[in-house]
Amino acid sequence: MRGSFAVIQKAISIVLSAGLLVACTSQNKASDAASTQWISIFDGESLSGWTPKINGHALGEDPARIFRVENGELHVTYEDMAEFDNAFGHLFLDEELANYRLRFEYRFLDAQKPGGPPWAYMNSGVMVHAQAPTTLRQDQAFPVSLEAQLLGTSEQTPGRTTANICTPGTHIVLDGTLTKQHCVTSQTPAAAAGTWVSFEVEVRGSTRTRLMIDDTEAFVFTEPQFDTTDPDVVRLGLQGPVNQGYIALQAESHPVAFRNIELMRLD
Repeated sequence: MRGSFAVIQKAISIVLSAGLLVACTSQNKASDAASTQWISIFDGESLSGWTPKINGHALGEDPARIFRVENGELHVTYEDMAEFDNAFGHLFLDEELANYRLRFEYRFLDAQKPGGPPWAYMNSGVMVHAQAPTTLRQDQAFPVSLEAQLLGTSEQTPGRTTANICTPGTHIVLDGTLTKQHCVTSQTPAAAAGTWVSFEVEVRGSTRTRLMIDDTEAFVFTEPQFDTTDPDVVRLGLQGPVNQGYIALQAESHPVAFRNIELMRLD
């Protein structure tokens, strides 16, 4: 009897342990699934969770309301300014990230602000792995970052591509070769003004970054690293791989709208 009772106790213990393991596994899977969901990071009503940095102004100051919310969309506009006056700007998400996916839709609006540089016509972008906004100089036009460049096309700019990559204060590796070229174009055609374009970027620390346009791969680069000859990189004491940083939407003199801005954390 004692032997039988011991066997029964052992069997019950095994069943309970198995049940606990299944429960823990299910909870872990549920937790993993919850951590890899798309979440909205723009509420369509305010700039809550975002901070502007306009060239020539302190962090958080945007006197001309270059970044604003209109009809549920995030607009970059210079309508309250007489001319551009080098008012390059960036709207920073208030969170440092390393591994994530970011997606949104964008479209170019209206006409470029007078005084804007010719290269900025129908030109915007999103900076990834950007330096902390608190470390930008007041007169620093662009953060040290990796820029996914977003362009539009027209009769004035035929044959343009979008989802290009630019590298202020950084370098990247393309097909196994380090490139120090500031901007490298993709093969993905840009869209005309007024056309909504779906964009996504997948960032994997300092290993791999992939850009997508309308669910089609447009650009891939690897091993981003700091350009140690850049004055701001030197000032900040940065070196080695670029493995984390901030997201920032760009203002470069041409009005542009963003909507459905979503983030998926991959950590």
